[in-house]
Amino acid sequence: MIKNKKKIIIIGLLLSAVIAITVLIIVYKNSNSVEALSKYGSRGSEVSQIQTKLKRWGYYNGNVDGIYGTQTVNAVKYFQRKNGLAVDGIAGPATLKAMGIYTSSTTSSGSSNSSNVNLLARLIYGEARGEPYTGQVAVGAVVMNRVKSSSFPNSISGVIYQSGSFDAVRDGQINLTPDATAKKAAQDALNGWDPSYGAIYYFNPSTATNKWIWSRPMTITIGRHRFCK
Repeated sequence: MIKNKKKIIIIGLLLSAVIAITVLIIVYKNSNSVEALSKYGSRGSEVSQIQTKLKRWGYYNGNVDGIYGTQTVNAVKYFQRKNGLAVDGIAGPATLKAMGIYTSSTTSSGSSNSSNVNLLARLIYGEARGEPYTGQVAVGAVVMNRVKSSSFPNSISGVIYQSGSFDAVRDGQINLTPDATAKKAAQDALNGWDPSYGAIYYFNPSTATNKWIWSRPMTITIGRHRFCK
């Protein structure tokens, strides 16, 4: 009788051990199948990139320390809210792509280029749909000229999402689906066509109230937009 009880106890312990090991294996596999993301408590270079970009664009006022704390969470939520993303404070694939941060787990060089075309097309559509085709390319060229300038962020997403830079970002039109014309204009701008003649600003003279923008040297007027340096 005692031997039988010992056998039952041993079998029970073995079953418990097997179940525990199985659970650990499942958890490990699931943790490695989920796409990489940064969230509260994360640390490292990706977090530093997020903080650097958000600080440059005016969303984050804390230190760039690579630690995903409360300030970073709030800054990410602010960015997500302003750019039509799910507001959860987690820098998942969609948020990272909107920031122009690409990792091996989220994209490749080919999809990175596709993302740049799409983002630039969305800006062009939001800012210049209805304008002459050359004027739409010129708006894209302004973004590219800013990327090249040391006075602006050094990425397309950085320029577009820099705080206060474009009305289409401020009023949410950046989230509209671009048409084929805007996509073609974006590709032409990315390929180096610059009908703006090196402009880094543009405005509509009929609606502009900022005196400073009027002081900028004009390069060309296309449609309703005046382009300037």
